[in-house]
Amino acid sequence: MRLAREFGVQLITENEINTIRELTGEVHYLIRRGGFFYAHRDLVPILSRQRSGLKWALYDGRGPSADLHIGHLVPWMLSKWFVDKFNVDYFFELTDDEKFLVKEGGYTLEQTNKYAYENALDLIALGFTPDKLHIIIDSEDIKYLYKIAVRVGKKLTLSTVKHTFGFTDSTNVGAAFFPTLEISVAFLPTELYGEQVPVLIPTAIDQDPYFRLARDIADELGYPPKPSTIYSKFIPGLTGEDKMSASNPDSAIYVTDSERDVRRKIMNALTGGQPTVELQRKYGGDPDNCVVYKYHLLFQDSDEKVRDIYENCRAGKLLCGECKIMLFERIREFMKEHNERRERAKDAIQQYRISVKFR
Repeated sequence: MRLAREFGVQLITENEINTIRELTGEVHYLIRRGGFFYAHRDLVPILSRQRSGLKWALYDGRGPSADLHIGHLVPWMLSKWFVDKFNVDYFFELTDDEKFLVKEGGYTLEQTNKYAYENALDLIALGFTPDKLHIIIDSEDIKYLYKIAVRVGKKLTLSTVKHTFGFTDSTNVGAAFFPTLEISVAFLPTELYGEQVPVLIPTAIDQDPYFRLARDIADELGYPPKPSTIYSKFIPGLTGEDKMSASNPDSAIYVTDSERDVRRKIMNALTGGQPTVELQRKYGGDPDNCVVYKYHLLFQDSDEKVRDIYENCRAGKLLCGECKIMLFERIREFMKEHNERRERAKDAIQQYRISVKFR
C-alpha cells in the first residue's frame, strides 16, 4: 500500500496473523479482515516476548476534545482485546496540555482538562478493569513523565522537531516541547517496573512521526528494545470523505448523538449501490466502495453476517436501505450498551488514574 511504502512500515502478513492465533486461539476481526489494522513496526518482537513470557505493555492516547466519535473508539476496542488475550497493562495518555497549546481558536487548559475526564469515561466504558488500564492526564500527572521528557528533549534538536512536525519560528515553545511527553510514555513502563518493558502502540499512521523519533533515540537513552507500533487506517466519513471530520458533523457518529441523529446520518450515508431499486436488483451493488459496508466491517463481529452482507449486496438481494437499517440497529445496540457503561464509570474513574496506583 502507498502509505506503508511512504512511511517505511511493514504490512501485516499471514505470518503475524498466524502467530497471534497460535498465542491466543483467535485473531480479532479488526486485524484478520484486513479492513482496519494493516501495518506495523516490530510487531514480531512483541509477539516473541509474549511467547517467551517476557513483559510488555500497550500504549495509546488522545488529544481530548468534545468531538469524540465512534471511530475514535475502534482502536481502543482492539486494545481491550489485546489486554484480555495477552494479560498486559495498558497506558493511556490524555494530552490536555497539547490540545491547549496547539488548538487553533483556543481552548483554555481548564476546558481541555475537563474533556480529558469526559474522554476517559468513554475509554473505561469499553470494559477495561482498573488493574490493567492506567490513565495519564498530562497536566496532572507530569511528575511521571518529566524526568524522561527532559532526557528525551536533550537528544532531539530543534531542527529535527521543526522538520518532523512542521513547526516554524512562530510556533509556541510549549508545542515544540510537547513531543517529548508523547515520546516519554513509550518509555514509562520500563521506569515504573524497573525492567525492560517495551510497548506496542496501536495508532493511526499520522502519529508515526512521534514514534519514529522515539525509536531513533531509544538506544541512546537506554530503553532497548525500541517501541513497536501497529497502524490503523482512517475510518471513512459517512458522507464520502476519506476520514470522519469534525468540520462536517454528518460525516461521523458522535458518542453524544441522539438515536434519531444516528439513524438520520446512517440513512443518508454514501453507498456503493445503484441509483434505483430495479438496477440494484439487476446488477447488484459494490460493497468494496460502500461506506456502509465498511462500517459493518468495523462494528459487526460476526464474519458470517459480514460475508452475507457482501454477497447479497453483490447479487442484488440486499438493498441499500435494508443494509443501512441493519447497520443502524447494530450501532444503536453498541451505543446503548456503551452509554450505560459510561454512566457507571463516573463513580470509578479515580481507580484508573496512574497517580492513584503508582505513588
